[in-house]
Amino acid sequence: MRQELSVLTTSMRCSGCSRARRAQLTMRTLKAMSLHSTKLSILVLLVTGLSAVAQSASIDSALIAKANNGDVAAQVQVGEAYAEGKGVARDPKQAAEWYKKAADQGNISAELHLAVLYRDGAGKTFPRDAGQAAAWYRKAADQGDAGAQGTLGMLYTLGQGVPRSDVDGYFWLDLAASGPGPNQAQYIANRQNVGTRITADDLETIHEREDKWRAEHPLRTTKP
Repeated sequence: MRQELSVLTTSMRCSGCSRARRAQLTMRTLKAMSLHSTKLSILVLLVTGLSAVAQSASIDSALIAKANNGDVAAQVQVGEAYAEGKGVARDPKQAAEWYKKAADQGNISAELHLAVLYRDGAGKTFPRDAGQAAAWYRKAADQGDAGAQGTLGMLYTLGQGVPRSDVDGYFWLDLAASGPGPNQAQYIANRQNVGTRITADDLETIHEREDKWRAEHPLRTTKP
């Protein structure tokens, strides 16, 4: 800009220049000044826009306040924000901490989020832990979540995060298959497959165990 002003001043003082030449120099300089001004305006808009994005890239303070006050739904939402990088940098450790706050209050959604987080891991910052995944699936399964029951049943048949046991696998798959739902057919198929590897005595023991479980969890039945 300083250079353009200097050229403009020179063109105005150019006594040896013709009027046409001075006019030409003046117009050239004014165009350059206009282009410089346009670039400056664009730069200001970019900086302003980036600042606005930076200010909005955070979790809503009201949501954080609710989560800190023990609201389980808010705690799950904050956990999801950290897990998925919504408004904040992705941080699986922070996600797990918030999920656990809700899970410790018996929230099934938080328990399942934790199970998936430990099952899949998140690179070196959050390694997979099959034992923790199975433990959180078990908590949700004990609250009657059919999806967790079906998954836990398969974990037992595969020996992932828990000791391999077709008896335990059949038990959880049978519970998962006992109610109607979109995945019921799959649970039934998995149960039948596992059933080929257990004895009649095992099956009788499983049914007794199921009766006892249902008596202890009369209202804890959810669809998958």
